[in-house]
Amino acid sequence: MQGANEGSRRVDNGRILVVEDSAEDAEAIERALTRTHPDLRLEFTDHGEGIAERLLDSADLPGLVLLDLNMPGLSGHAVLGAIRSHPQLAEVTLIVFTSSTAPAEVDACYAAGADSYIYKPVNFALFRTVLKGAIDYWQQTKGQDGSGSTAPGAPSVK
Repeated sequence: MQGANEGSRRVDNGRILVVEDSAEDAEAIERALTRTHPDLRLEFTDHGEGIAERLLDSADLPGLVLLDLNMPGLSGHAVLGAIRSHPQLAEVTLIVFTSSTAPAEVDACYAAGADSYIYKPVNFALFRTVLKGAIDYWQQTKGQDGSGSTAPGAPSVK
């Protein structure tokens, strides 16, 4: 199945899709990012089912998907695999943001195509700092003009 507007799809680096089943964590993410990055547009979903299809059917892709791993139904691992199985979604940055610190989990996520793996701290101040650092780095790699091009001197992420 081909997605809508496949030839004209663009990546919107001002938009983040947050896939998080915990209402408490989703609220913390929203509070943190609206303080540190008020210009970002956040979209939330509490389940992984249909995420790849939703992205394929969208004319504009979010520049970043912030993905929890431990969700009921379709797990974050399955969502990651589903997104990365579609070459037309390769430009979407995928950051796993989860409470798991198991080395095997980290390795599995990178092997499946995650761009970053970040541990969710319990303390809100640290949570906000870690999330801010991840978003700042992502924005730097996408270029300051929001065009998706890499800023001069910025490390490339793949």
